[in-house]
Amino acid sequence: MFNKKTIEDIEVGNKRVLVRVDYNVPLDNEMNVTDDTRIRLSLPTIKYLLGKNSKVILMSHLGRPEGIAEDRFRLDPAAKRLMELLGIRVKKFNEVYSEEIKDYINNEMHYGEIVMLENLRFDPGEKENDVKFSKSLASLADVYVNDAFGAAHRAHASVEGITGYLPAVAGYLMRKEVEVLNSLLESPERPFLTILGGSKVSDKIKVIKNLLGKVDSLVIGGGMSYTFLKAQGYEIGKSICEDDQIDFAREMILLAEKNNIKLVLPVDIVVSREFDSEADKKLVSIQSIPIDWMGMDIGERSIELFRNEILAAKTIFWNGPVGVFEWDRFANGTKNIAGFVAESPAITVAGGGDTLAALKKYKVTSKFTHVSSGGGAAMELLEGKELPGVASLLDA
Repeated sequence: MFNKKTIEDIEVGNKRVLVRVDYNVPLDNEMNVTDDTRIRLSLPTIKYLLGKNSKVILMSHLGRPEGIAEDRFRLDPAAKRLMELLGIRVKKFNEVYSEEIKDYINNEMHYGEIVMLENLRFDPGEKENDVKFSKSLASLADVYVNDAFGAAHRAHASVEGITGYLPAVAGYLMRKEVEVLNSLLESPERPFLTILGGSKVSDKIKVIKNLLGKVDSLVIGGGMSYTFLKAQGYEIGKSICEDDQIDFAREMILLAEKNNIKLVLPVDIVVSREFDSEADKKLVSIQSIPIDWMGMDIGERSIELFRNEILAAKTIFWNGPVGVFEWDRFANGTKNIAGFVAESPAITVAGGGDTLAALKKYKVTSKFTHVSSGGGAAMELLEGKELPGVASLLDA
């Protein structure tokens, strides 16, 4: 359920519409966009506004320039790619805000055209949620649209501050992201399985706590699984482990048992002597991890164990690889999990940068029901947090 107003609930025709998009896209050394997914995801909202004859004013951040202008963080590559996708001109400014930009929008820009402001983070007022900066941005438009789910967890000027000075509504991507992720928490088709991987338990403490009241099964793989295995008394050798989270892991194991939730951990591990793409490796059970070796991937029995959980599920959320998938030598677990989830008839949702990179690597992105564009925002929403970029929009 989405209880905020969207672009369809407000008059945008012949209006100046300021749209917060998420064009924080990867660039190569020649300053070309190497993955335009986030730009493509903004197209439905932009096309709707163009169809309503709006003046479309786009703003985004890119990278971490820390309040100063750096050429490597300019949005020109994103503007160029957007022009290629839309087939129309996008006028890109080299400043975030100026009276000249305001004058151009008011007097020279035609309705049905697009302009793009420079990287918001070139101005320190963005991250500081500065009132003056928020008001300056707001002065450019009649309506504000937030379609940057990936930034919705940031209480920044272009995300939250600006909503105090303009009618503020959601774009299509924002609505879809919140609806899909909220449905996992509120009304998942059961059995509901969550697969959590990645390296750190500490990154996912609140998510684990919240989901243990929602899921039927929780599969834990990747680097974070070794903290849980150590909490159960296993020798984990030189595997990555957060010793300060062992008590939390024990607490979650007991909570899962109390709530009758199936908690699934690896039963065999591919280990290596060194953290190296060409290091020696061998397959061992979790009872037999050598003291001077480290876990790098899940083994064949674990893959089959995880597969059985995936086959039984009707809703699946996946965040985090289950091994060092960047190196093919240790990618078998993540590759298999990606394939199993992609082929499942269940509702399948994925989130997180490394997870999305794995889906892209194995060419299964299109087979998922939904792939979230915002790793941090998605995880905070699943923690049960209220996102500033959503909370500040007009109520429906």
